[in-house]
Amino acid sequence: MTGAPPLGARLMLGLYGLAWRAALPGLRRNKRLREGWAQRTLAAGPPPKADVWVQAASGGEAYLAWELLEHLSRRQECGAPLTVLCTTFTSQGLGILERARAALAPRLTLLPAYMPFDLPGRMERALASVAPRCVVLLETELWPGLLAACGRRGVPALAINARMTEKSLHGYMRMPSFWRAFAPTQVLAVSDDDAARFARLFPQSEVGRMPNIKFDRLDFTPAPPKPELAALLPANAPFIVLGSVRRQEERQVLDIITGLLERAPGAVIGLFPRHMERVPAWRGLLGEAKIPFVRRGAGAPAQPGSVVLWDVFGELGAAFALARACFLGGSLADLGGQNFLEPLAHGVTPVIGPSWFNFTWVGAEIFETGIARRCADGQDVLNALAELAAAPPDREAVREAARRYAASRRGGAQTACQAVAECLICG
Repeated sequence: MTGAPPLGARLMLGLYGLAWRAALPGLRRNKRLREGWAQRTLAAGPPPKADVWVQAASGGEAYLAWELLEHLSRRQECGAPLTVLCTTFTSQGLGILERARAALAPRLTLLPAYMPFDLPGRMERALASVAPRCVVLLETELWPGLLAACGRRGVPALAINARMTEKSLHGYMRMPSFWRAFAPTQVLAVSDDDAARFARLFPQSEVGRMPNIKFDRLDFTPAPPKPELAALLPANAPFIVLGSVRRQEERQVLDIITGLLERAPGAVIGLFPRHMERVPAWRGLLGEAKIPFVRRGAGAPAQPGSVVLWDVFGELGAAFALARACFLGGSLADLGGQNFLEPLAHGVTPVIGPSWFNFTWVGAEIFETGIARRCADGQDVLNALAELAAAPPDREAVREAARRYAASRRGGAQTACQAVAECLICG
């Protein structure tokens, strides 16, 4: 959107900027945000010039950016090799983008950086320095300061792989005139429902549909089990993984553990808290319930009828390769769920609770086909895990069904690439 926004929207944008300024002293005390502070505040100077500016909030979005840029680097009609500034908020996202930079060179020059804080004046300065031909916002990255700067400078802003929950829409619709004053030029949403929500919020934007880029990134090539993890488990004992368990559902998961050990007394349960700081709390819960457990970090082998409390980060995927059944957390509490697709690469049928709004882009058909199981409550989860542990489906059959499901939904990166390329050709 170009031209001057209405006076009311300009006043609200000014108040938004004042709120950012008031928050900066507190933000500086945040350990996570202190890293890259000079880039976030432009104290190190404005970001460098680039043909495209892509904003990818964290690690997941950084992988989406990588996939998009991989496609974009192959397009000859964009002219000379492109320079792309890709910003992120987190060190995890920055690390992924650094790896992408090496992989994409020399076909495309990628400049990873921390996203500047969205103070309108500073964002205007940043955009003027970058002077991109278009700005790409991945998933839910609607930043008024950046969008306002794009509008003033006539830079197309594309919301790609866009998603918006009904709850988020209600929040935006409290100030519809403000958001519409800084609407993105184009929105490509990952579902009809998401597209309808964006169209309601931004009636003046070009709103369309695209497949989710996450399907392009799914890899169902199985990884072999790690011997050091297999050594922790007794031979022939059913191994059941409870992954990414969140604090709000711990009591329900404790009941599931108790039920599984009653119904499958020879099983070993791998318990993976989503956040490592919950490990001490789980030690207390398991101790109070008199459930035998060992810590993964101790390296001691588990006995049948016990729990391995995973206090080592980054081994959940490898554990799936050894599991007969698995549950993915964030789904028994109303938290939207965690990624339940990864177990499918290992031929394991994932079980989740009723909450999965973070992953509705996958499509409810995945449950109708039986590739994954969605349960009504903790008791239902317990029943499904006990059934799968007793008679697990053929791993290769599970993988093949997942491959077919994903293959029919790929193409999002190509669709997004086409939209960006059209901006570059016209710019």
